[in-house]
Amino acid sequence: MSVSSFIARLAGATALVGLSAFAVQAQTSGEPVKIGAIVSATGAGAGLGVPERNGLLLAEKDINAKGGIKGRPIKIIVEDDASNPDTALSKANDLIFGQKVQALLGPSLTASTVAVGGVTQANKIPQIAFTGIGPAVERDRKCVAHVLPPQRLNATALLEYAKSIKATKVGVLHDAGYGNVVMAELKPLADKYGVKLVAVEKFEIGATDTTTQAAKVKASQPDAVFIIATSATPFRNVKQIQIAQPVIAAIGSSSYEYVNAMGPAADNIVIPEFVVGEDPLPHQKAFVELYRQTYNSTPKNYEAAAWDAAHIIAAALNKAGADATGEKLCEAMKAPYTGVLANYNFSADDMTGIPISSFVFSKLVGGKYTRTPFRVAQ
Repeated sequence: MSVSSFIARLAGATALVGLSAFAVQAQTSGEPVKIGAIVSATGAGAGLGVPERNGLLLAEKDINAKGGIKGRPIKIIVEDDASNPDTALSKANDLIFGQKVQALLGPSLTASTVAVGGVTQANKIPQIAFTGIGPAVERDRKCVAHVLPPQRLNATALLEYAKSIKATKVGVLHDAGYGNVVMAELKPLADKYGVKLVAVEKFEIGATDTTTQAAKVKASQPDAVFIIATSATPFRNVKQIQIAQPVIAAIGSSSYEYVNAMGPAADNIVIPEFVVGEDPLPHQKAFVELYRQTYNSTPKNYEAAAWDAAHIIAAALNKAGADATGEKLCEAMKAPYTGVLANYNFSADDMTGIPISSFVFSKLVGGKYTRTPFRVAQ
């Protein structure tokens, strides 16, 4: 169903709790407030970027339906970086210096976020990345917020679940991008959890076959296997060589774009994440229903993260003013925010503030998610 037909269908209906659902359109006028966005709509990161683009466009309509920024509409200019950091940097320069956007949302991938963050930080342009804080250089960038958990928290969540199933020997398959950053956090934490990493196998981003690496992990006879990647390939290969041990995957592979590409391998996989569209938490239900009716599909984490990012920057613009300087917008963002994905606190040192207790541990069963009862207390 198209967004326009969805709006027509909802006209006169009761608004969804917590969302406008476009049922009542507020009046916006004047020059649009331009917000730039960079996503990986093509390339290896498309399983993240396509959902993020959907979440952004849905949020744009919702924000404008509520009156925009003090009566002015917002315009989110979405660019595709083709999963390439150099392209992301080029797009960012055009958005900031050419199109004069007030803020920047994205990118989708860690390497691109690091590249773009150098420009936004230097020019005091507010940026909300669709990645968790990772490399040390990002910790000094206090004008770059994140709507996904820091990689140390992702590593902790994996280890918490391994501990819960008494897995003391773990094999790891990880990619050379996102996986590298999470592994840098996971290795020093493993001893604390009594976990020995018996095999750690890396593969390149965009690899189409990881059978050799998976076979080495299988040969190490682990109690469980971690997969840390933004790809369906390792899951297919693990299934192909019949690894029978429990598979625990990082959030990077949680989107339905990747799940659908897994095929029959999308089964019996546990993922620490946030949004289980088949069984959303109470505060997520309105968003999930709106997304389903708009796109005729079930949202996951990256759709919700992009939705949250757009609403967070809109709240900062409404607080500081549509024509506020980037520095003032950065300050306006540094506050707690209750989102669909999680509860954030952008004044925290990691520019995210997501607590471990926000994680939901889901299980893929026959290509669909179920929410497990396991949670980690704060």
